[in-house]
This record gives sequence, structure tokens and C-alpha cells, in this order.
Amino acid sequence: MPQNNRFIIKVPASTANLGPGFDSIGMALNLYLTLEVEKSDHWFFTSDSNELKDLPTDEQHFIAQVAIQIAKKFGKVLAPCKVKMESEIPLARGLGSSASAIVAGIELADLIGELGLTKQDKLFLATEMEGHPDNVGASVFGGLVIGCYVQNRVDMLSFTNLPIEIAVVIPKETLLTKDSRGVLPETFSRKDAIQASSTANLLVAALLKGDWELAGKMMQQDSFHQPYRKPLIPFYEDIEFTAKSNGAFGVALSGAGPTMISFIEKGSGKRLADGLQIHYPEMTVKLLQIDYEGSRVVEAEKFVK
Repeated sequence: MPQNNRFIIKVPASTANLGPGFDSIGMALNLYLTLEVEKSDHWFFTSDSNELKDLPTDEQHFIAQVAIQIAKKFGKVLAPCKVKMESEIPLARGLGSSASAIVAGIELADLIGELGLTKQDKLFLATEMEGHPDNVGASVFGGLVIGCYVQNRVDMLSFTNLPIEIAVVIPKETLLTKDSRGVLPETFSRKDAIQASSTANLLVAALLKGDWELAGKMMQQDSFHQPYRKPLIPFYEDIEFTAKSNGAFGVALSGAGPTMISFIEKGSGKRLADGLQIHYPEMTVKLLQIDYEGSRVVEAEKFVK
């Protein structure tokens, strides 16, 4: 990184699971974590976003810790930076805020440390930290991603040009992933595992074929996590009913929740989002598109919002 240049790191939000695709299916969304970076003589993080104002401003910031740790893996001591942050991704709502921060830290290490990482390198490093590839994979590659993390190896495919739009209903309440994971069973019987995995397999096939009705059916038939998390989300079934009444072909818990995500064919998203906002005025409803670029780094002078 040239000494006097400023760079922009932009990382998309993500949703994961899409019902039965537990820890393996993700999708990048057009909400962004954006970092404006320049070298400095000390670490300093600043932000105008209310949710980010209470975070550490020095090298104890999570993104700095990720960047320093990644650089150390490659034998580099990372030069400190001044980082201005903006985020459209709500914290602890099931839209991949922690995954986007991990990916941003890796991009920062790659930029400042001149590590020369490939997208696959970034995916592996992020998956090591996150523990599963769905959110981080979507943030790195963009699009719809299907991944597998087994024996310290990550394999993933990314798909683009899906003609769908997304509406999310974001409650004011947060739900930490560790709490949401705490209600899940430790094991499944062979019969239950076969049923759950076959549902996930058919979900992927339906999405790629454009069989939206079948895709929605598979989202609803998840038995990996949603039945156990429903009691933590008192409005789950009500939002599911309302979204489908407004044209959604599929509804799922976004990640670990509590955000609910609805899918509809492209061109009909505004009707869905407007219908949901009327029913849930106390919650935030956003009409979103799939991000197909994934994380990127550009010179600040060339950055277009």
C-alpha cells in the first residue's frame, strides 16, 4: 500500500441457512460494512454510526485484532492504520455482522501487509475464524454460496444471476448467535439427518432451477435449526404468514435470527416490503438485492458509493 494513499474496503452483509442449509448455504446482501483506510503512526478507529461508536478505537478493535492476527500468520508485523467505518449491517440481528467484520479484517491485513491473498485464501482464513463458511463465503465471493468445511478444508461454489429479491424484517431486539445455538440439539439420529440433509439438497436444486414454490417448501421443512429457534422468535409464524400473503415464495430465519428473511421473484419485492412494513411498523423492513461482487478494495479516489 503506497504511503499516502487512502483505500476503501467494502464488505457485503449476508444471510445464512435459508432454512435447511444450516452452516453451509449463504447469500450476500446489498448492505455494507465500509472502511476508509490510511496508514498512520497508531491504530485509530472512528465511526459516525451509532451502533459502532462504543467499540474500541485502538488496536483492541475487533477488525484490527483480526488483521494483526492474519498478518502474523504470514510473518508480517502490520503497520497501524487510521480507519473510518460506516456500517449498514445491524449488529446481532442475523445478517452476518461478525462475518463481515472478519472479512474486513482479512482484507485490511492483505492490503496493508501486501500478503497477496486469493479469494480462496480469504475464504479459508475467514472460515477458520468463524467456524463455518456460509456467511463469510457470501461476504467474500458474493452471490448464493454453498460450502463445506471438513478436516480443515473449505470447498465452495458461488452462483449468480438469481432472479429474486429479498425483504428482511429486522426487530429492535438482538439475539446473540451463541444463545441461539444453545437451543440446538447436539446430535441427530441417522433418519433425522437424512431427512434434514435431503431437504437442504432439494432447496439448492430448486433455487438453481428456479422452482420457487419448491424452494419455499424446502425452507419451511427445515428440521436442522428453525423448529428449535422458533420459541426465541415470538413473531416468527406471524411474519411467515404475512410475507406469504404478500407474495413471498419462501420465508426463513436469517442466520441465527432474530431477523426474518423473505424471498420473492424479481420485480415484486416492493409490494412485499411495503406489505410487511404496514403490518410491522415497529420493526425495520428493508427491500434488498443479492450482492454479486463480494468484498472489494478500491482506491478512495475511485470509490463510487
